[in-house]
Amino acid sequence: MTYKKHILIIDDVAENIQVAMNILEEDNYTFSFATNGNEALALTKSDSAPPDLILLDIMMPGLSGFDVCRLIKEDPNVKDIPVIFLTAKVDVDSVSKGFALGGVDYIIKPFHAEELQARVKTHLELYQAKKLLQENNLTLETKLKFEHKRLMTELEENQKEMIFMLTELMEFNSDETGKHIRRVATLSALLARYHPTLDKEDAEILYHASPMHDIGKMTIPHEILHKPARYTTEEFNIMKTHTTNAHNMLRRSDRKLMKAAAIIAHQHHEKWDGTGYPRKLKGDEIHIYGRIVALADVFDALTHSRCYKEAWSVQNAIEYISDKRGKQFDPELVDILMENIDEFIETIKIN
Repeated sequence: MTYKKHILIIDDVAENIQVAMNILEEDNYTFSFATNGNEALALTKSDSAPPDLILLDIMMPGLSGFDVCRLIKEDPNVKDIPVIFLTAKVDVDSVSKGFALGGVDYIIKPFHAEELQARVKTHLELYQAKKLLQENNLTLETKLKFEHKRLMTELEENQKEMIFMLTELMEFNSDETGKHIRRVATLSALLARYHPTLDKEDAEILYHASPMHDIGKMTIPHEILHKPARYTTEEFNIMKTHTTNAHNMLRRSDRKLMKAAAIIAHQHHEKWDGTGYPRKLKGDEIHIYGRIVALADVFDALTHSRCYKEAWSVQNAIEYISDKRGKQFDPELVDILMENIDEFIETIKIN
C-alpha cells in the first residue's frame, strides 16, 4: 500500500484553500486545513500523523504566517516539516524574512497549477529524502555504537585472558604464589566495593588487574625469589626492582586493565608514611589502587605460610595491620577492613 503524502494548507480565505486542494488532489495527497494560526498550530501538535508539507499564507489576522512558521520551527517534533509560503505580493524583505524563519520556498497567488504541483512535489521528495538520510544515519550511528562496544568488550576480554595466562605462568612457577594472587584479587575487589569513592567498575578493574601486582617477580633470579632465608641488602635491592620492572613492561599500554596493572605493580609496596619503595610516595600520592592492593597483599601474605616464614594467626595479622594504620597503610582502608573483618577472613580461607 502506497503511503499518501499529507499536506496542511493554512489560509484565512477558504476559497484559496479550496483552489489549492483542487489543483493538488489529482496527485493523490491527503489534506488538512486551517483558517488561522492558532488552529494551524493545534493541528501540527495533534496525535494524528503530522503533515509532510505545509502551505502557509503570510497575511492572516492574529498570528501572521511568519509567526506561525517561527513557532513551528521552535517545536522539535515538527521543525523539519517543509513550509512553503503563499503570498499575494512579492517583495524582497518578505521573501528574505520567510527564508530566514525556515521557509523552503514561496508561491505567488493566484496559483498557477503546474507551478504549485511542481514545487509541492519537489519539496515533498526532498523532505522524504532528508528523512530517509536521517534514519540511515541513525541506524549507522547505532550500529557503530554497538560495534564499538563489541570491540571494546573483546579487547577487555583479551586483556583478561592475557592476565589469566600470565597468572597461570606465575602459578606454575610457584603454586603458593598462584593461590595468593587469586586471594589478593578478591580482597582488593572487596575493599573497592566498600570504599565510598569507588564504584562497581573500580572493583571489577581491581579484580582483574591486581593479579599482575607481582608480575615483575618473573624478572628476579630464581635463587633470590625462592631463597628460604632473609635477603642480604644487595639481594633485597634486586628484589625491589620487580616493581619498576613490571611498570616498565606494562606502562606503554593504553588499555584500561593494563594501565591499572602498571599502577598497581609499581605502587603496591609504597607506604602511607612515605617509607616504601620504589619512589617513596606518601599518602594520597599513592594511587588508590596501589593502596588497596598493598593492604590486600600484606593481609593475605601474613596469614599464609611462605618458604621463608610460617603463617601468622588471623588475630596477629589484624593487630599488625591496626598498628600500621596511618604508617604503612591508608587509615581509611584499614578502617574498612576492620569494620568488615569477618567477610575478609572468609576470603583468605579460599584455597
